[in-house]
Amino acid sequence: PLVATHSNVHAICGHSRNLTEWQLGAIRDSGGMVGLNFATGFLREDGKMNADTSLDIMVRHVDSLLQALGEDGVGLGSDFDGAMIPAVIGDVTGLPKLLDAFAARGFGRALIEKIAYRNWISMLEKTIG
Repeated sequence: PLVATHSNVHAICGHSRNLTEWQLGAIRDSGGMVGLNFATGFLREDGKMNADTSLDIMVRHVDSLLQALGEDGVGLGSDFDGAMIPAVIGDVTGLPKLLDAFAARGFGRALIEKIAYRNWISMLEKTIG
């Protein structure tokens, strides 16, 4: 399977590192997955590195990834190793705020768990046993 561990949707943020519809289709067709990158320059429509970035744009990327890949193809890629991420998250202790934003968008508990960790566990089992 093709796996993009730290990528977002090019149609939302036109950064060259983000994935086009064609690339997302190739990942889907391979049974792969994409991990949402938290770096603000890969999230924002204006491409700016700005910590004042809302959870809503992150949820929009995940919504789009779910449409392109299905619920088994989406995870969190984060980027806590030095990238500028939304201040509302700050660090790993802020992840519950993102999960709450998913719930507020209507994602059920099972889907949130898949995005948060279960899909990565499944991918690891599929690829390295």
